[in-house]
Formats: sequence, structure tokens, C-alpha cells
Amino acid sequence: MSFPFLLKPQLGSYTCRSCLLKLSRGGKRGISNRAKKTKAELPDTPARTRFAPSPTGYLHLGSLRTALFNYLLAKRTGGQFLLRIEDTDQKRTIPGTEERLFNDLRWAGLQWDEGPEVGGPYGPYKQSERSALYEEHAQKLLDSGHGYRCFCSTERLNALAEHRHKLGLATDYDRTCASIPAEESDDRASRGEKHVVRLRVPDAYPSYEDLIYGTFKPLRQRRGAEQAFEDPILLKSDGLPTYHLANVVDDHHMKITHVIRGSEWMPSTPKHISLYNAFGWTPPAFAHVGLLADEQGNKLSKRNFDDNIMTFRQMEIFPEALTNFTALLGWSHQEKSDVMDLQSLIRNFSLKFTKGNSKVTDGKLHFLQRKHAALRVKEGGKGMKEMVRNVVKLLEDPDRPYNDWRHLTNGKTIYKYVEEVIKADGENYNNADEFVFRNMFLFMPLQLPLQNGKRQTDAEGIPQDAKKLAEVQVWEKDSIMKKVYEIIDSGTEEGRSKEVYHYLRKVLTGAEHGMRIHDYMMILGRDECLKRLGVDV
Repeated sequence: MSFPFLLKPQLGSYTCRSCLLKLSRGGKRGISNRAKKTKAELPDTPARTRFAPSPTGYLHLGSLRTALFNYLLAKRTGGQFLLRIEDTDQKRTIPGTEERLFNDLRWAGLQWDEGPEVGGPYGPYKQSERSALYEEHAQKLLDSGHGYRCFCSTERLNALAEHRHKLGLATDYDRTCASIPAEESDDRASRGEKHVVRLRVPDAYPSYEDLIYGTFKPLRQRRGAEQAFEDPILLKSDGLPTYHLANVVDDHHMKITHVIRGSEWMPSTPKHISLYNAFGWTPPAFAHVGLLADEQGNKLSKRNFDDNIMTFRQMEIFPEALTNFTALLGWSHQEKSDVMDLQSLIRNFSLKFTKGNSKVTDGKLHFLQRKHAALRVKEGGKGMKEMVRNVVKLLEDPDRPYNDWRHLTNGKTIYKYVEEVIKADGENYNNADEFVFRNMFLFMPLQLPLQNGKRQTDAEGIPQDAKKLAEVQVWEKDSIMKKVYEIIDSGTEEGRSKEVYHYLRKVLTGAEHGMRIHDYMMILGRDECLKRLGVDV
């Protein structure tokens, strides 16, 4: 195969797109530093935002964050949040993904105002059902000269790309088909000749105002002898649109006003702006947020925290804890506390995103989980009942070792008993498994280690004094603590108070730390406490 366009390359005349992106962020040859100021204020009018996932994979932490930010902006401004399914890549579509996606979004509290299963005035909301619209707009680009048909074979395009790659150049197109007369192009297409539709990009991409990064102004490229043009494909040979065409057409027709998405899309945005200009449309406002990274700065993967949302659900992470955690990844606020439910996030939302990537740490997630657990306990209701159900389900699992808890409930139902435990120690609830393990002394007989035939507690004199708790007949907080204080005061040795508390905790719970002493004594009940103290009852 011959390449008549091949000439001696001028390697110094090309600037790769990744370099253009870096330069456009404030380098000496890129955007002027005078335009660093961003326009991060909330819009004065209701925002229409969208989340447009592809059913080629499940909802992950990064995609949940994109959906959440768009949802919060819409709700904060009294606007609408749309869900659109970009399912034009039929070969990679995973069966059942859409249903999982809908379920995960609703679980997280992100109910869409328009979209699948809801409807709306600008449907259908699945791209596979909008093919005629894309074909119509591709024809408009052909008619206006902003687009052209490309009949090049896959073999030629692969050879061209390989040749340019060997020269160290970007594997762009050479516009061989751009000069085909319109009549010839129409005739070849009408006879069924295989082709795609490409965008004829301008010599210099237009600049645009990013709400986070400020003015983004790509550099003009000097072509040199090795003529090449990005000219992205808009309509594939099977008649389906690429992301670039479908995304722009749908956002325009669905009247999207703001697009919040990951910064990896910044290099593509000038293409999209060019498409808007070609159609004579006003583009939406763009806000690009940094990517998510692990503690070493690496991009998240399934091996380092970027699990799909179902994994977090199986870990029993609360939806309000996960949305709280996700919102803090790259967003700053003025509140004194990071702990916020969805309504608080809406009320406090702004476009004050941090530039650069955000590190994800599981410690923060578990901190927020415990804080929201405490809020659930305080508020009661469905959230508290869910925690109780999860613990009961674990206790009643025949494959678990918790089979002796029934004699510890003091005649209460297991639900009532578990509720008391959670109310006493809910601030340390992470999930049912960890919670039961932490408070195992309330669900299993306590076995302290033996030394010389006696239970080892490292206490001298206190064990006998502690048995005076048998004198308490009305087993309530005040009467219990009154007797504990008497036991402490009955001794003269230094540090008596600390030793008494240590002994009681060790003998009654087998642990060094845990809930307040009167809480676990009330839950265990008089007989069980005295039995563990060595008193016959």
C-alpha cells in the first residue's frame, strides 16, 4: 500500500495533545496567567444537570461522585437532575447492568427527575433509541461543510497509524477523504459503500471557561509536512454515534446547562465546543474535577478501593455515609463538621472544588460510618431498625458461633436486646460483624483465663469488695453507680478508682475498653453480672 502523502517529517512542528493540556493549564506558552481566576459561583437560575453512564460496567466510586456532584448542583439551585443511558457500544454492554445502576443510584438517594423509568419531555433517555436524531445531525454537519464522509478502509487507517507511531507522531488522520466532492460522497454512500462521518476540526480549537480551572485555551498546532488532523469520528460505519456526537446532541436537546465531570475529559472538551459551534448552539458550562487516587497517588483500581457500589453495600456501609464520604473527595465547604447527610450536602453545596486529584482513604469512610451510626441511634426510625436487623440476622445465623445469646437477654426479645446494645454503643458501630465481635461478651458466655485454678484479673482485694454489688436490689443506673462509688471509697490505696473500674470491666466484659460501665451492667442484668463476679445467685 502506497502513501503519497509521506514526506520527510518535521518532528519539531507537532505538539501532542497531552502536552497541549499541560501547557493550557498555565505554562509559559499556553494560557496567560492573568486568567487564573475561576467562576465557581452557583448559577442564578435553576441548573439542569445529567449523569450519563454506559451499561458496560457497574457503578463505581468515581462515577458515583460524578452523579452526586451533578445531583447536588441541580437540587441546590432548584433545577433538575437527568439520567441518560449511553448504550451505543452494544458489544461491551453487560446484561443486567442498567437495573443494577438504577438500584444503586436510588439506594444512594440520587433519584433522577427525568430519565429511564421516570420519563420526561426530552426522551427517550437511552441513546440506542435516538439513532435517527444523530443521523439527522450528522447530515447537518455534512451539509454545512463541518463534517465529511471517510471511506478509508480499516487496513489503510491501521497502516497510517502505525507509520505515524514509528515517527513519534500522534496517530491522527490525514484528511484523504475530506477533499471528495459532495456529489461523489453522496453517491458512494447511497450505493452502500462503508464509511464513517468525521468532524472537520478548526485550525485552532476554541478556548472555553472552565468553572474550576479558569480559561482553557489550546495552542494552535503547526502542521508541517506530515499533515494530520484529529478529525474525530462522529458517526460509525454501523450508523451509531460516537460519544462526541451523541453527548453534544443529547445535552443540547435535553437543555443541559451544566456539566460536572472528571478532568480526564478536559482534552476532549475543545472538540465538543467545536461541535457546538458547528451547530450554532450555546454550550453548557463545564466544571472538571480532579481524579480519585490512592494514598500513593495512583489511579484507583479494583485492587485499591475503587470497588463498585455493591461492594460497599455488602460491607453494610450506610448510603448517607457513602454519599458524605464521596462528596468530600475534591469538594470543600465552610461547615465546622464534615458529617452531613444528603439534605445537608444539598444545603451547603457550592462549586468550590479543589484542583488536582483527591486521595481516597478508607479511614475517613469508617469514621463517617460511625458518626452516621450515632446519628441513626439518636434519631431512631428506619436507620436504627436496619442496624438492629443486621445484628439479629448475624446472631441467628446457624453458621456463626453466637448460639448462647438467648440466656443473656433477660426475657427480652432479641430485637429489644440488640436495640439496647446498639443504643449503648452505637457510636462504635461500623457493621454488624465488627459490632458483635466488639461486644461479644453480651452475646456469648465470658471465659476469663485461669491461673492456679483462679480467674486472672490482676486485682488484689477488689474482687471480694466487688461482690458487694449483690446488695443492689433495684438494678438501675443510679443504684449501681452508688454502690460502685462505695466500693471505691472503701479502700485507701492510691489509684483505687481506676483499679475498681478496670477490675469490673475485665471480669464483666473480658475487654480493656468498651461502653460505659453502667450501660453494660444494665444490659447484662443483675443475675448475669453477679454470676460473672463470682456471686451465687
